[in-house]
Amino acid sequence: MDLVVGRVVKAHGISGEVVVEIRTDDPEARFAPGAVLRGRPRSGAEREYTIESVRAHGGRLLVRLAGIADRNGADELRGTVFLVDTAELPSIDDPDEFYDHELEGMRVVTVDDAPVGKVAEVLHTAGGEILAVKADEGGREILVPFVGAIVTSVSRENATIVIDPPEGLLDLA
Repeated sequence: MDLVVGRVVKAHGISGEVVVEIRTDDPEARFAPGAVLRGRPRSGAEREYTIESVRAHGGRLLVRLAGIADRNGADELRGTVFLVDTAELPSIDDPDEFYDHELEGMRVVTVDDAPVGKVAEVLHTAGGEILAVKADEGGREILVPFVGAIVTSVSRENATIVIDPPEGLLDLA
């Protein structure tokens, strides 16, 4: 299974740098100079890219890729997602830490075992992680903060997340 670790937002300057939205918890390793990433453009064939240089820029990265020497080349990469195979990821020893792809698709129930829905996506915000849950009833999206006060347990074995939502949380949509 492929895991997205970054996405090209736009070109930066005239020398071929691209602005990359980070979607990994370890950008220093994934985007280190010399690292090779698979890139899947919006259209066209997937290919490998070698990182030549990288620097932080307002919560994103400015990345120079081998073979991309001008703005035209960088513009063509807009929308490209960088991927790693989940089989290549190190295992997590902490039972309270998860990769996004492990949570996506899990069933969500309340502490009273009432079904809520399934995790569609994990959102990373300045305030922390949020589970975007597609409700079983009506298919609406419910945003659940991924914090200990609300998420009481996560079972990889049962693919289930138990939540104790504050009053009104499940009514928001």
